[in-house]
Order: sequence, then C-alpha cells, then structure tokens
Amino acid sequence: MSSPAPSRSATSASRAATSASRAATSASRAATLGDVASEAGVSLATASRVLNGSRPVAHEYRRRVEEAAERLGYIANLSAQTTARGTSPVVALLVADIADPYFGQLAAGVTRAAESAGLITTIAITDRDAERELSLVRTLRGQRPRGIILATSRDTSVDPSALARELEAATAHGARIVTLGAGVAGSQVVPIDNLAGAEALGTAVAELGYRDAVIIAAREGVRTSDDRIAGFSAGFEAGGGAAPRVVRAGITRDAGYEAAATLLEAGLEPGTLLFGVSDVVAIGALSAVRDAGLVPGDDIAIAGFDDIAAGRDIVPGITTVSVPLEALGAQALEAAISDDWGGAAALPLEVRLRASTPRRA
Repeated sequence: MSSPAPSRSATSASRAATSASRAATSASRAATLGDVASEAGVSLATASRVLNGSRPVAHEYRRRVEEAAERLGYIANLSAQTTARGTSPVVALLVADIADPYFGQLAAGVTRAAESAGLITTIAITDRDAERELSLVRTLRGQRPRGIILATSRDTSVDPSALARELEAATAHGARIVTLGAGVAGSQVVPIDNLAGAEALGTAVAELGYRDAVIIAAREGVRTSDDRIAGFSAGFEAGGGAAPRVVRAGITRDAGYEAAATLLEAGLEPGTLLFGVSDVVAIGALSAVRDAGLVPGDDIAIAGFDDIAAGRDIVPGITTVSVPLEALGAQALEAAISDDWGGAAALPLEVRLRASTPRRA
C-alpha cells in the first residue's frame, strides 16, 4: 500500500524549513554564489548573470535571485569578478569639485544610469589640478574599472602626454575612457557645445539692449571657460555690444564675488552686464552687487551658464544657458560601457532669459 502524497501545506513547510536551514548555514560562513542559486532555484549561470549584471535576465528569475541573495546576506566578490572579466563592475567618475552643483547634477546622471546597468560608480575630485588628476587615474588603473569618465575641463596650458600615457595603460587593462567636452587621445567624447551656447547668450543679451559687458572667467587655458568667453564675445559684438572685458578669477562662487566686488569698487557703469562663465560664478557676482548696495538686474545685470537649480531660485533669477546635465551624465555612462557606442551629437543648449537681465530702455 503506497504512502499518501504530502499535503500542499506540508510541502510549503518543508521548503520553508529548507530555506531556514540554508540561511542558518550561511550565517556561520559567507554565502556563496552557489548558495544563492540553490536558494532561488535557478542555475549557477543565471544567478551569476543577475548578480554580476553581465547579461539581461527575465524579471521573475532576477527577483528570485535578488531576494535569495538578500536572505542569505550574499556579498559579491569583486576581486573574483575582476579576475574573471579583466575589469571590475565599477565606473570611475572624475569631477573638478563635487560641491559645485554642475558636477553634482552630472554625477546624478552617471550614477542613475550605472545603477540601471548593475554597476557601481566611484567619484574622485581633481580640484582642477592636472597633477592630481594624473595621480587619480594612475590609482584607478590599478583597480581595473570598466570605464573612466573625465568630467573635468581640459587645460590647454598643461602638457597632455603624461595623462595620455596613463589613459592608454588603463585602456590596455580593459577600461574605456570617456571625456566630456574636449577630448583626450584615445577617449570616447561626449560633446558639449559651450561655444555655440555662449554665442547664443551673447546675442540674446545684446538684443535686450546691453552694450557693455565684463566676463568673469577661469585662468587662460581652461578649455570650457575659454570657449564660453569666445562664444559670448562673438555673439555680444555681433548683436551691437562692445568687445567684453575679461577678468580671470576662477570658476567658484567666491571667485565671482571677489571679482565683482573689485570691479564695483573700481567703478562699474550702471547698466553693465557681468557674465560669469558658470552659474556659481554668476551667483557670487550677484551677491557682491547686492552687498555693494545696488540692485542686481536693475543696476548691474548678471548672466551665467549651466542652469543649476540655485540660479532659478534666487532673486532675481539668473539668465543663463541651460545644459542638460543629467542627460549628459547618462550619455557618458553609455559611452563608457556600450560596445557599439558610435558617438553622439552635442545635446541642445538653450538660453534662459530671467529677471537678472531686464530689457534696457
């Protein structure tokens, strides 16, 4: 006489007991990929594809593997993954200054896209120092990242050969190099048309009636700054303005404040427009105008570049050029990991006219 088949409830209880037993076992040692595969009821290859992010996996399998990994406290062995693949599941992002909202918004775009691809983003800060950038790339090369994204502005006054050698070595170890704006040898380039964006801004403010302008910029040789100077000057003069004066100060809020304060102390004609080559520079200049007892916009006009959130929220709102920073970050991540990346056209930049540049009578 055959034994009766176990009830559905008994079967569920048995599975729960088995799962609890596995969890108890993994508590006494580090859970392995095999433990996760067994717990999820999938093959080792499927568990590996889910946890390593190497290939797409059906949603149901992904859910089961991720839940099993969480129950067992599984932690991926990045060293083993690096050995197996030749690169780690990491993308490195180098920025000039993480406190600058420009780089914060850009980093948000990179990290969100990386997360969707099952990758980890590490962020390093160069402080706009070429030697520090070189040192960081050398250190990162030893960690074998899948990609290195250089979001710092190129400095034409610095010999690029040492950096090019480090990047070539990183590429030989499997990393893909991506640069934003101006490229370096051997890199994928995500273009930013700073020249055209600044020219459109110069034309727009000249059409508002401005005839005198001062540009607060970085030191000579910083490519982003120099392109914005050239573009704005061309558009402003074509619109009927005089050739703008350029003050080399820096690309920080404090640099903008100090440069504007010095200009105001020396005597700045009412109706002059101060163009900061970034919004943080423009915000510093606006504060200096207000601290001098003048009304930003009415007495001294202000314009910037990038369209960070703070520039929209302060009073008056700052006229600027809108750069799609998060979209640029996502594009940079795609360039860093896609095997069929074929390049991209520059994303459109748009002039945003606000109360900091009222129309002149």
